[in-house]
Amino acid sequence: MAAALLANVLYSTGFVLEKRALARLPAVSVREPVRLLWLVLRSPLWIGGALALAAGFGAQLAVYRTLPIAAAQGIFVSGLVLLLLLSSRVLGEETSGRERYAIGAILLALLMVVLSLPHGAGSAEAVGAGAPAGVILLVCVPTLAAGLGLYAVTERRAGRRHRMPTAGVEYGVAVGLLYGVSSLAIKGVSGHLPDLARAPGGALLGLLGSPYPYLLLCTGVFGLIMSQAALQRCRASLIVPVCTTVSCVFSAVLGTLAFGEALPGDPVRLALRVAGTVLAVSVLLAMPKHDSPPGPAVPDRPAVPSPTPPCPTARS
Repeated sequence: MAAALLANVLYSTGFVLEKRALARLPAVSVREPVRLLWLVLRSPLWIGGALALAAGFGAQLAVYRTLPIAAAQGIFVSGLVLLLLLSSRVLGEETSGRERYAIGAILLALLMVVLSLPHGAGSAEAVGAGAPAGVILLVCVPTLAAGLGLYAVTERRAGRRHRMPTAGVEYGVAVGLLYGVSSLAIKGVSGHLPDLARAPGGALLGLLGSPYPYLLLCTGVFGLIMSQAALQRCRASLIVPVCTTVSCVFSAVLGTLAFGEALPGDPVRLALRVAGTVLAVSVLLAMPKHDSPPGPAVPDRPAVPSPTPPCPTARS
């Protein structure tokens, strides 16, 4: 639990620092990945955010060793509260009333998932250590393709003239799918950590023979480029909650199945977990897709000329 809360703090801080750094940089684009990396790596503020995210990755490894993936994702979603506070205080971002209701519903979904977790001594759920490589590839490869495809379509639509500016929901979904795959890869790597401590040589070969390092490399490269371009264009207070929700729901549902972690046997707890997942997805689909365009400027009212006195009638 402590590692999960620490990961929340590190991830929220990292995203906010990166967003603030990107606001000071020239416009970046996924079509110019080398230029994007060159710009961000020259920003000390961005590097600080990236280091915070990397430390969050380390904390996430510790979480997945001791908690089922569904339970861990339920705790990770709680980091949205800190993210919203930081984005408001540090970035000066404001959320609309509809978005605040949506975020409140996401937190309600989180509460339902947390209540579905076992409590008390001896009631911990089993933690999966690994999954068949074929199952992982069957789940992750189509998801990666879907995330990259959605991002490309969103980029194409955003480039059209006279189109309303996107609020970032599509970007958040696309990046969230990549981070969901990354979560499954982190979960798989965490299962190899005990073997790495006992027999480093054989365990390292076993890890390199699994799909996890290569999924992490792929999602790390594409996720870095895509997320930075999206963060610069959209509000962190919207894109990060959407990304987190997609990633958590994907990881909790498919990760539970892939790693063989059983769902709650108690009907009430099972209903809470399923209802929380359905609520999170429903809120995601109902969130606004566009920011409101700025209203037309009201021109200054012209001065009303004083009435011209009538010309005197000429005497005949």
